[in-house]
Amino acid sequence: MPVPQRAGTVRSKQGSNAHSQSKAPAVKNSKVYSKKKDDEDWTELGDGGDEWTQGKTLLKPPDQLDLSEAELKEEFTRILTANNPHAPQNIVRYSFKERSYKPISSVDQLAVHFVLEGNLLHKDSDEARRQRAKQGLQEETPAEASVADTEGKPDTPADVAEDAGDAEEGTGDERPDSVDVKPGEKERKLTNQFNFSERASQTLNNPLRERGCQTEPPPRATFSATANQWEIYDAYVEELQKQEKNKEKQKALLSKKEEDKGKKKTTVVENPSDDITKVAKVSKIVERMVTQNTFDDIAQDFKYFEDASDEFQEQEGTLLPLWRFQYDKAKRLSVTALCWNQKYKDLFGVGLGSYDFTKQGRGMLLFYSLKNSTYPEFIFPTLSGVMCLDIHKQLSYLVAVGFYDGCVAVYNLKDDGPQPVYKSTAKTGKHTDPVWQVKWQEDDIDNNHNFFSVSSDGRVVSWTLVKNELVFTDIIKLSIEGPINEGQEGMQLPAMACGTSFDFHKQTDYLFLVGTEEGKIHKCSKFYSSQLLETYVAHNMAVDAVKWNHFHPKVFISCSSDWTVKIWDHTIKSPMFTFDLNAAVGDVAWSPYSSTVFAAVTTDGKVHVYDLSVNKYEAICQQAVVAKKKTRLTHIEFNPVYPIIIVGDDRGYVTSLKLSPNLRKKPKEKKGQELPKGPEVEVAKMEKLLSLLREPESTSND
Repeated sequence: MPVPQRAGTVRSKQGSNAHSQSKAPAVKNSKVYSKKKDDEDWTELGDGGDEWTQGKTLLKPPDQLDLSEAELKEEFTRILTANNPHAPQNIVRYSFKERSYKPISSVDQLAVHFVLEGNLLHKDSDEARRQRAKQGLQEETPAEASVADTEGKPDTPADVAEDAGDAEEGTGDERPDSVDVKPGEKERKLTNQFNFSERASQTLNNPLRERGCQTEPPPRATFSATANQWEIYDAYVEELQKQEKNKEKQKALLSKKEEDKGKKKTTVVENPSDDITKVAKVSKIVERMVTQNTFDDIAQDFKYFEDASDEFQEQEGTLLPLWRFQYDKAKRLSVTALCWNQKYKDLFGVGLGSYDFTKQGRGMLLFYSLKNSTYPEFIFPTLSGVMCLDIHKQLSYLVAVGFYDGCVAVYNLKDDGPQPVYKSTAKTGKHTDPVWQVKWQEDDIDNNHNFFSVSSDGRVVSWTLVKNELVFTDIIKLSIEGPINEGQEGMQLPAMACGTSFDFHKQTDYLFLVGTEEGKIHKCSKFYSSQLLETYVAHNMAVDAVKWNHFHPKVFISCSSDWTVKIWDHTIKSPMFTFDLNAAVGDVAWSPYSSTVFAAVTTDGKVHVYDLSVNKYEAICQQAVVAKKKTRLTHIEFNPVYPIIIVGDDRGYVTSLKLSPNLRKKPKEKKGQELPKGPEVEVAKMEKLLSLLREPESTSND
């Protein structure tokens, strides 16, 4: 009987064979299941283990540096990263989405040093059993295999030492995972059949991305029909007709393209790119904001400033200059027309051309807004000088324009192109002389838009917009009363009068006035094309403007280059008021807020404002508004809502001016009395002035 090892015996480091080779089964069992832990925690020393216990001597190379204690204690930090220094950083691959080569940002940093491919099968797996059955090997249970190995294999000294150590550990606290071994059986030690070590490395897995899109199902329709021989024939005939029409359209388009090649060359260059058109509206708003911030003091004056000096001047007022509108490409042109938009009160149109017949050339049609005085909202270059324009009251995007070469045109502000949508030609009855004024009228019976024009050729023409063309109708031909000139071959031709301006009555639609170059004013009707209702010998020179009063149905005003402005009652041939302004008068305009206030501009650069209810003899405001002395004012217009006026000069500038309180004051309200308001009050105010002038005539007649 072998003597069991006493607990507490220490294992020999030299690996002596002091213990008996035979061991108790319980000790053997604990040794088998604690083998893995012993392999990890215990380092066995074989032969030559005593060499490590001896003292070591430090050998220094002869060229080693001698460092001080401070240098030895100095720390040098080195940071180790997992990046591969040999990994390429400039890999480029072709992107089929963007159709170009793109650099790859993520580079694989994993470096593989050794790869061995093998085929290990677990012995309990089905594949291992099939291979053993194929090779003719018998399956052994794990217990029998371990016993056979221990019986057939002699114990080495190292195994004996291990067994002794396992016995010692087994006598102490037993492992909870140990398995009871049947008595009388010898357990075989499980050894590692392969020198296998498992290593792991962490790699970055790119995150998966899902991209999906949802589409609407295509529309479906159930269709059923019967096909007969004649239906097939009709379908072929319709297809042939469509093809013929398409060929005709293509021919027409080709002919138009050839005609417009010269025009398109200049316009294609100016067309902005698609990217700019996307932000055009936003950029326009930002431009207005920047402009209003830049000219904030002018905007504040326009909204809130009231001249305090008017309190000390009972009958005099002043004009406060506000914005000045100019366009660099129109500096050498004169302002020939001004017109406010009746729908958008801050928008007005400017016609640019030349009144000098020796310097005729290009023209321009501009539209400015009070919100942005630095650049026009719309720009339309023209081949001939613009002489007049008028904006439709209801359809504010339609603009009628008259040119120096006798053409009239209609522009649509909604269209992007610079060309007019309608234009008269020699075939469609255009004027032979400059068109001095155009006016929109109410739609006709067929709801077609129409406007009138007057020219130096003596014709007053009505133009109707029908589909894609202008249809003209001569309303009246002006002639000079008096002797008839004899033409060639004995033909007697009446001398034609040159029309320079006209205006339609505000209440009576068919009644209109025409001013001529001879200084006469004719009262005409749309229904009488061969007869004049009345003729007024008004001025000694050409009548530059004639306009009906906005309130009183009988009163109109006229101005001329003979330095005078005259106010008329159309039932009386002589003028009611005559004002001498000491310079040629370019234009005159009634105010929209009072029947007795009007303003005129002269060639010496001054603006004259009159209020007949305050002073019937002199202007209550006479102010020069141009910087240079030689600058001539050509046109003036009152804003329909705001207390401002705009004036144009012969250098292409448009200046806006604010009327002081004295120029637009209303009668003071007495305590306990409310003054009546409305157009009837304005009519009564003008009628009171006219009655003072009519009384002497009525008394003399009596």
